[in-house]
Amino acid sequence: MKNIKHYIFVIILFLSIGSCNYLDVVPDNLATIDNAFTMRSTAEKYLFTCYRYLPDHGNASSDPAIAGCDEYWFLFPYITTTGWNSAISIAQGFQRSTSPYLDYWSNRYSSSNPFRGIRDCNIFLENIEDVIDISADEKTRWIAEVKFLKAYYHFWLFRMYGAIPLIKENLPISASVEDVKVYRQPVDDCINYIVELLDEAATGLPDKIDFETTELGRITKPVCLSVKAHVLVTAASPLFNGNPDYAGIVDNRNIHLFPTKADNGKWEKAVIACKEAIELCEGLGYKLYDYSNQPFQIGTLSDSTETLIAIRNSFSEKWNGEIIWANTQSLTTDAQRNATPPGVIASKYPATTGNLNTLGKYSPPIKIAEMFYSKNGLPISEDKTYNYADRYKLRVVTDEYKYYLQPGYTTVGLHFDREPRFYSCLAFDGGLWYGQGSYDDRDQYLMQCRAGQLQVAATTNRTGVTGYWPKKLVNYLSAVATTGSGYTLRNYPWPVMRLSDLYLLYAEALNEAYGPSGSGEANGSPYLWINKVRGRAGLPTVEDAWQNFAIHPTAYQQQSNLREIIHQERLNELAFEGQRFWDLRRWKTAHIELNKPISGWDYQQSAPEYYYRPRVLYNQTFMIRDYLWPIDEDELLINRNLVQNYGY
Repeated sequence: MKNIKHYIFVIILFLSIGSCNYLDVVPDNLATIDNAFTMRSTAEKYLFTCYRYLPDHGNASSDPAIAGCDEYWFLFPYITTTGWNSAISIAQGFQRSTSPYLDYWSNRYSSSNPFRGIRDCNIFLENIEDVIDISADEKTRWIAEVKFLKAYYHFWLFRMYGAIPLIKENLPISASVEDVKVYRQPVDDCINYIVELLDEAATGLPDKIDFETTELGRITKPVCLSVKAHVLVTAASPLFNGNPDYAGIVDNRNIHLFPTKADNGKWEKAVIACKEAIELCEGLGYKLYDYSNQPFQIGTLSDSTETLIAIRNSFSEKWNGEIIWANTQSLTTDAQRNATPPGVIASKYPATTGNLNTLGKYSPPIKIAEMFYSKNGLPISEDKTYNYADRYKLRVVTDEYKYYLQPGYTTVGLHFDREPRFYSCLAFDGGLWYGQGSYDDRDQYLMQCRAGQLQVAATTNRTGVTGYWPKKLVNYLSAVATTGSGYTLRNYPWPVMRLSDLYLLYAEALNEAYGPSGSGEANGSPYLWINKVRGRAGLPTVEDAWQNFAIHPTAYQQQSNLREIIHQERLNELAFEGQRFWDLRRWKTAHIELNKPISGWDYQQSAPEYYYRPRVLYNQTFMIRDYLWPIDEDELLINRNLVQNYGY
């Protein structure tokens, strides 16, 4: 092949100066590259090789957005045996520049290293024209898929490190030692290149998958345009748009790597990208998931339960009409097991408390439970009808709450009068669990989580340390065996982008670019897109909620307040999906939210008056330096053209 000798030369040159893994341009399977592009069948295998570097979204061991934030906390020291140590160390504020945690810059994650993925994408793009037994249309599609992947791998690195080297092509035979010592490119150049690749990819991608049994998970035009919207919203956000903290990051060419002045035009570009993506998706039939419209339903359910199922299924029902992109390499078996409390069905089948397939290790803190709205669609501290001062006092459940809480059970005031997403997303003491093989919403499983009760595992390392579990992650058709130790999981690929996510990105961009009044175009109001999401969640519109129930009824009309409303809407709608980690960073609010204590209920107590005492589990710390990853010190020694990120 025309490029192989070039790669061999470059690696010999490369070894003379050290090992920057993102330029390790000789594939592991060098012996087969000569044949990889001689025919369609082998070229297709190389195409799928380019896909294999996609991050394992939703995996607590390798995706920092799962265990590296504040949406879950864990029982120490038992959790250190899970392989989640790196992400948890990030959550604890222990990131370091020597062997950084979850370091995707270096080659510690060889199976999903983005720079290796970019290298293989470049090899594919440089050689695909040699394949002779492939149609022009298929070749166009494959090239578009690989350009998307190349863009996404750059974006994955960008979110972590900010300014990165742009590997537009693999090094030629003429590369010098100095050519190998690449520079980080300015943030705006990185975004422009990523968007350029996505625009090129969009022209060759199909609108939809025609052969679902063999092609689901491959990239389509809606995926491409939605990711482009996400990229541009990220670029417009405060972390990357005029962040004064990074004014001093200047390389040895005297080039500032981060823009020092905010540019509102970036939000306007994001508005255009979001609008284009939404129009395409809606035109192709994507819509917010609605259980009542599904052809397959189990029994007759109350409206309340249908709303709860719709919220859960919008994420956990595979390939539903709301999911724009799901990563087929990231299945949810472990996530569902870790989100399922021990003895989840023990209120009817007590012997199942010992089922070791219900791990229950994901444990959201109290502050996440408090984040969800009141039943009126407001922050619980803002709703004048919500008894915020007494939220930690005990109450006995009455029949009016029968689809959410167990009548006659004593639980805490925080669990009453909350929005449907609270009950759909969280399991807790006194709450009800619909599904798990029982589909009569008048006879749901009761969660009993205090010491000595059914959701407290016999083995300590299966204890939910806060008293909450992320029920949202568990498909309602997954079912623990009533005898023995089985757990039949209805698996699904991890959703990376949903339509509700795109709607809220659009609302955010509209508000930032033009304020609450919007763009002035048809459907250009930020309220419209927030209200679409709220409507599916069983909530009144922003306007109705604030005007009728808020302590400050006109606050929603100011841009800064609407910004906070949109932020909280994203946190509630996308809870436990791995979005909060990145959102808090791009908004530059992580140093506020991730410096708050992590608290839970006192799970070792049996009496409700003692169980429902918030106790601090950990005083989380987040410094300004933690907004971006450090570059490993070894990389800086190898390549003196690289400059370290702020604070390291």
